[in-house]
Amino acid sequence: MRTDNRRWLRLLAVLAMVLLLGAACGEDAPDTQPSGGGEETESEEPQFSTIEDGVLKVGSCLDYRPFEFVKGGEEMGFDVELSEAIAERLGLEIEWVRANFDTIFTAVAGGGQFDMVAAASTITEERLQTVDFSDPYFNSRQALTINSEETPDIASSSDLGEGDVVGVQKGTTGKAWAEENLAPQGVQIKTFEAVPQAFTDLEAGAIAAVVNDEGSSIGEVENRPSLEVVEAIDTDEKYGLAFSQDNPELTEAVNGALAEIIADGTYEQIFTKWFPDLPVPEEFAAS
Repeated sequence: MRTDNRRWLRLLAVLAMVLLLGAACGEDAPDTQPSGGGEETESEEPQFSTIEDGVLKVGSCLDYRPFEFVKGGEEMGFDVELSEAIAERLGLEIEWVRANFDTIFTAVAGGGQFDMVAAASTITEERLQTVDFSDPYFNSRQALTINSEETPDIASSSDLGEGDVVGVQKGTTGKAWAEENLAPQGVQIKTFEAVPQAFTDLEAGAIAAVVNDEGSSIGEVENRPSLEVVEAIDTDEKYGLAFSQDNPELTEAVNGALAEIIADGTYEQIFTKWFPDLPVPEEFAAS
């Protein structure tokens, strides 16, 4: 009888220990049940990947003032500062990769050279067949620049005609506009790999005009006293940052960072620094 009592007491002790451990695990186990009708209560940051962990590799021509250029071995410009602000919001370091604008979209689409393109790139339906774009970050117009010492009689694109040569950058919407609107007037379109080369030819009197994005044209003529921007051409263009279509998570994350930069006034500060004579567009002003 005493033996049975001892067995009974041992069984009770074991049972009590099992219940105690079960209670402890119940307290420590995470609650895996979603709340709020199956939705997570905590907001989740978009998950994204980059070619190199912790680094945002950005492709750019780096020869398109005042958006992106190199001075004293340092990358600078509107696109550069905006991209650096975005990378900082995402907790990434930035690495700039020089690329040819004519092939820059197929390069980012391949996913092996860089994660993002920041090169004053206009969002177009044709380019959307190859890459994804961020939300727009800049309103752009085309502009006509002439050499006021060589051809002071050219005041607009309508003054161009048979025998005139107009410079454009290869692969740009400025080239497309010139081919569509000036070539039928008998104007010869000359393409350049980099836009500064076109302005250098214009300075030398080798061509009659340059069609190029307004912001870049303003930057180019600052140090070229013989050149003058004589016409702004409204083509309803907007710039976007370009990404591989295989990485929509990165596009989403950049859009989130861009929205924060616009809302808190960081965008406005960068814009005013590089375009002091232009008003900040309403859609990019701080909220």
